[in-house]
Amino acid sequence: MAEPTTVARPYAEAIFRLAQESGSLAKWSEMLADLAKVASDPRIRAAMNDPNLPTAKVAGMLLAVLAGRLSADADNVVRVLAENRRLELLAEIASQFEALKYEDEGIVQAEIVSAFPLDQAQLQTLVAHLESNTGKRVKPLVSTDSELIAGVRVTIGDKVIDGTARAQLEALAAALKR
Repeated sequence: MAEPTTVARPYAEAIFRLAQESGSLAKWSEMLADLAKVASDPRIRAAMNDPNLPTAKVAGMLLAVLAGRLSADADNVVRVLAENRRLELLAEIASQFEALKYEDEGIVQAEIVSAFPLDQAQLQTLVAHLESNTGKRVKPLVSTDSELIAGVRVTIGDKVIDGTARAQLEALAAALKR
């Protein structure tokens, strides 16, 4: 069976093109986020995985929850995904859509993991440094992990900048073993 990322990609790309053509990237971003949130509800997930429920009924449940918040095109996307038994991909489709949108807008997403909470000034300084290095606007996703001991680990796409004390200690231990 194919990876969810691989299966979701054509859907995300098609929705992105549709949103671009209609000038509604922000609206689609919002609708896909709502759909992904509803699809992650345990009751909806159970219905999606129930082989005895017709796909039209499952799509109808999703659409009923978001009644009035989706465009006609978004309704059609839900129905197509349901017919192809791909509703479980909504979160991945939303994620890939956001990545395409960010790329189009010249934004990169940076996952910043810090040993301690960063104050606003520290975060702004770090973001400014990342923006000057990447040449793009940076959207930070910040979290903390006390196991890092000290420092920050930044992940942008497939690049990792690990300035944590834990990484430095591991490098020192590896060098001493040689």
